[in-house]
Amino acid sequence: MKVNSIINRYVFKELIPPFLINLFFLSLIFLLAQILEITNLVVNYKVSLSSVFLLVLYSMPDFLKFTIPMSVMMAVLLTYLRMASDKEIIAIKAGGCSIYHLLFPTFLFCLIGFALTFGLSVYGLSWSKESYKRIVSDIATQGVDAAIKERVFNDAIKDIVFYVNKVDIKEKMLYDVFIEDTRGGKTRSTVIAPKGKRYISQEGSSEFIMRLYNGTIFRVNTEQKTVNTIKFDTYDVVIPIESAQIKTKTPGKGRDEMSIEDLKAFIADKTNSEEQRNAAMMELQEKFSIPVACFTLGLLAMGLGLKSAFSKTTSGLGLGLACFLVYYALMGFGWSSGKSGLVPPELGMWLPNIAMGVMGLFIFVRVADEKPVGFEFVGDYIRTFIHSVKERKKRPSA
Repeated sequence: MKVNSIINRYVFKELIPPFLINLFFLSLIFLLAQILEITNLVVNYKVSLSSVFLLVLYSMPDFLKFTIPMSVMMAVLLTYLRMASDKEIIAIKAGGCSIYHLLFPTFLFCLIGFALTFGLSVYGLSWSKESYKRIVSDIATQGVDAAIKERVFNDAIKDIVFYVNKVDIKEKMLYDVFIEDTRGGKTRSTVIAPKGKRYISQEGSSEFIMRLYNGTIFRVNTEQKTVNTIKFDTYDVVIPIESAQIKTKTPGKGRDEMSIEDLKAFIADKTNSEEQRNAAMMELQEKFSIPVACFTLGLLAMGLGLKSAFSKTTSGLGLGLACFLVYYALMGFGWSSGKSGLVPPELGMWLPNIAMGVMGLFIFVRVADEKPVGFEFVGDYIRTFIHSVKERKKRPSA
């Protein structure tokens, strides 16, 4: 028992460094894509450093729920590959410790990854999505306020030019407003009003409204060469905010922002279409299936790492990455088939875990019992291919 405890502590400690390294680099890759959107906000709206920090913080749960299972798998794979190549697995077996004993530190490590992913998926994701949308909406509102300047022709918004002679910031009133709107293609609209008011139409909306009073609209059709003049008492000019970062174009929560209770209520509401309810069911199942991937991918990685045919880091790592891509391909298939009703929505998101879990269990049991897995030819083929390439390079050119 004492020997096993020493081995368990040793294996668990060996799993931590590759996990942290993989988590850092994988998260950095995902974060780079998000940085492009945040940079757009910084350039267009002069966002403060504190707001940038919050935007990065709120965007992290969205990709950490994927990078944590990825990092768990790669950490387990790399650790056992190294132990196998350094003959440590042979030493452990020679000391009378079965391969099955190594399941305990691996299971504990996967359990920690499961807890982290589950917390992010079930609780952190909906909170971060709402917080991200709220802060971006605030930034956009501040950007609109900054864009509306006195006695300046503003063309920051595509196909719209507006001019305001005087701005009352406290009351959000606009005086002597001129707007040229060319969004109608061949019809151009020019709006003139002595006063108006600016406000965001709805929380989280991607547009704001200029409500003008007692003005005139001049509409010119360049194709028909006609001009129409319209007098109005109240007229709303809907202007889109140039911000692709505002995710929700309509009021209410998106499915990825809903809590478990919200998703259950959405699914139970028969007024929603079957496709919408299936998508909500898939979203609900995803909150549980992705954390479980820490176990299924971890078990698969353990079997691959221990397999002598893949004891070389290059071939084992390549196979691990291939299995990981297969997992997410199965996830995409499960999502589309479950949403369309091809398979039950409750089952769609669990197909990758079932497939990888069965494969991982099969490989691990065969390796632990020192029996052939049945696809040793893959490792042999990779080594033969690499050897043939090296031989070709050595041959003198004709």
